[in-house]
Amino acid sequence: MNREQAAKRVEQLRRELEMHRRLYYEDNAPIISDYEYDLLEKELADLETEFPDLAGDESPARSVGGRPSDAFAPVPHPTPMLSLENTYNESDVREWAQRLEKVLGRKDLHYVCEIKLDGLSVALYYDDGRFVRGATRGDGLVGEDVTANLKTVKDIPDRLLNGPPNLVVRGEVYLPIRAFAQLNARRESDGLAVFANPRNAAAGSLRQIDPVVSAARPLACFCYQILRSEGYSAGSQERLLDDLQSWGFSVEPNRRLCKGVDEVVAYCREWTERRRELDYDADGVVIKLDDASLHELAGTTAKAPRWAVAFKFPAEQAETTVEEIVVQVGRTGALTPVARLKPVGIGGVTVSRVSLHNEDELKRKDVRVGDTVLVERAGGVIPYVVGVKPEKRPEGASPFGFPTACPVCGGPVHRPEGEAIVRCANRSCTAQLREGVRHFASRSAMDVAGLGKVLVENLVEGGLVKGLQDIYALRLEDLARLPRMAEKSASNLLDEIETSKARPYRRVLYALGIRQVGEETAKDLSARFTHIDALMSASEEELQTVEGVGPKVAGEIRAFFDVPGNREMIDRFKAVGLRLETGVEPDGEKPLSGLTFVLTGTLESMTRSQAKAALEALGAKVSGSVSHGTNFVVEGPGAGSKLSTARELDITVLDEAALKALLSGDYSPAGRSG
Repeated sequence: MNREQAAKRVEQLRRELEMHRRLYYEDNAPIISDYEYDLLEKELADLETEFPDLAGDESPARSVGGRPSDAFAPVPHPTPMLSLENTYNESDVREWAQRLEKVLGRKDLHYVCEIKLDGLSVALYYDDGRFVRGATRGDGLVGEDVTANLKTVKDIPDRLLNGPPNLVVRGEVYLPIRAFAQLNARRESDGLAVFANPRNAAAGSLRQIDPVVSAARPLACFCYQILRSEGYSAGSQERLLDDLQSWGFSVEPNRRLCKGVDEVVAYCREWTERRRELDYDADGVVIKLDDASLHELAGTTAKAPRWAVAFKFPAEQAETTVEEIVVQVGRTGALTPVARLKPVGIGGVTVSRVSLHNEDELKRKDVRVGDTVLVERAGGVIPYVVGVKPEKRPEGASPFGFPTACPVCGGPVHRPEGEAIVRCANRSCTAQLREGVRHFASRSAMDVAGLGKVLVENLVEGGLVKGLQDIYALRLEDLARLPRMAEKSASNLLDEIETSKARPYRRVLYALGIRQVGEETAKDLSARFTHIDALMSASEEELQTVEGVGPKVAGEIRAFFDVPGNREMIDRFKAVGLRLETGVEPDGEKPLSGLTFVLTGTLESMTRSQAKAALEALGAKVSGSVSHGTNFVVEGPGAGSKLSTARELDITVLDEAALKALLSGDYSPAGRSG
């Protein structure tokens, strides 16, 4: 390649990289994978090395991050927040270690390996031990002031415990995978655009003008670096992480000191296999020279330190073809386009279908039948289409025409103003009814075992269930005539239906399937409006006195009960004996009633959500923050500021073994007899 050709290619690469940076850092909507981006950046760096006169300080190959937004006040960083060079295989890691050994003239090097989160990098400023300012990385030199939003992140301590008085710490804000899935489900239900992956969701949540929006999303943060401190020197990365944790910060719990590059490679290999065990999106391993006194000797480049490197996990991506696009109708009438794919293995799982979310998302990505698409599993869990390979599009492939009538009932569809979701307007649509019955019978709602997908389909298609109330009018002889339904199975189902009548009022409210009323909101509504009649007659203003119920949720509740058919359904439920008022649970007071627990850190035998549900089933209240009203804090590895606060307030701390004892019926750890 001559200089003229190189100049043209350099200019093209710079335009492409700037576009992809804007999409990634500012719009939170990337259209290529990290690996594809790195290949473009490496090509630019190689050309600028070969033709030095084409290089410049503003080149994307020599700078980090994205341009700070004008919507936030600028915050200059005390030390540049650099990026990391990436490696993609074990031989690259060994080559990096050999270069470091050569520069330092030593071979007995120790390294600290940490899981690399795919989140949003932030700087946390502390004066006299108090959190006073927080900023995004921005372009590495100047970030955006997002202090108000960072104050809503529970992992970030408001006050340090015995830490240096003036300190700037670097951390990574992320959204746990379960929270990401729940957030996207809510956004899809509300007619809003969904986030492509947990990293974009975290960035979008943190860069909100209104901190109330950030507070409603369970962001978390791990810290790992000190950008500035007074009177403190850790000496090693391992000591630094231990000190950060002792001051009240959360740190990634799977870090490991590795003696030599062989142990580093083994760690990378181990977590490449185990990455799906994590409840946060991890895209690799960060490898750091442990001895801090050698960092300055190792030096830095314009954008990255030489004493650290990132090992990137193999992308959980694959190319496949779109065989069909269908539009499904959910229980709220939402029309959701779904791509049926030629089955492809991604991360040990076969993916054959993927949601395209809504009409706008489908048009934006321009997915067509016959297209070759790149599919990724967000957080190693949820498959989504990264983008289309237009160069592989078959001739004659035409844009997908979104239906103008419901594909199930043929009824009219509408798109509420300000929403991205098209909905079927016919509340009697069998698709809505099918999904509504399945939700009603689900474990968290009325828990009717046996009402599975096939049986619900048969009940609705056969006309035996035309509304939720018809579930309680089913007869043995009608059920026994259904395909693959013997008399014994029919009898068992009727017993399950009868048992469901004893479910508490809050679960009945959740089972109704009112838009935006989840389990927690149903629980809060049942506590405020202790009888269904009081709830049905409540105004929107009265509904908004319930925590978590804003104008939109109140409007949905009011709209649901304003439908005559829904009020008639409630009357039928009353007639058959469903519990439609709050009262004492049938089994009386539970063993942990009156006690408040807080969970912190990572539990090994169960997830925190499972532990929360199990404690609540025993009558306990599980809070998200530690206060004087907290009775017990349950700690696991990686416990952060909540544990420190508990010790400061002299609150009893239980380990996981004590928690398991409680859940097994031994209540002595809580000071109660079994």
